[in-house]
Amino acid sequence: MKRSKIGLKEAERFHGHLGPYLVLGLLAGELALKRLRCRKHFGLEVKVWGATRKPKSCLIDGLQLSAGATYGKGNIQKIAGSKIRALFCNLKNKKEIKISLREYLIERLDSLKGHKDSEAFARELYKTDPFKIFNLITGE
Repeated sequence: MKRSKIGLKEAERFHGHLGPYLVLGLLAGELALKRLRCRKHFGLEVKVWGATRKPKSCLIDGLQLSAGATYGKGNIQKIAGSKIRALFCNLKNKKEIKISLREYLIERLDSLKGHKDSEAFARELYKTDPFKIFNLITGE
C-alpha cells in the first residue's frame, strides 16, 4: 500500500506535535476510504471507541485529516471503550469496515517512554504497511 497522502509535516502542523496515535489515525482513515471506495469528507461516517483521552484521542485528529470526517459535519463520533477500534460506513452503499489495532502494536505503544520515543515510533509507523498494524473486518 502507498504511503499516506497526508504528510507528517502537515499532520504535525494541524495537531501540534507528532505522535503514534496521530499516525495511526492517518493510516486507518486512508485504509478505510480505499477499502470502502467512498468519498472523503461527506461519503462516510466514523465511530471511534477507546480514544477519549490523550494520547489515544490523538488518533481522532489523524482520522479527521485523512478521512475528512469531522465534528463540525457531524460524521465522526467518539465513544467510550476499553480498546481502540473504529467503524467506518460508506454512506452511499452502507458497506462497513471495522479497524482495530493488532495486539503487538498495543504492547509497543504501552511501552513507549517520553516524547522522543513516541515521535520516533510515529515515523516508523508511517512507513509500515497498514495491514501489519490493523485488524480489519468488513461487512454490510
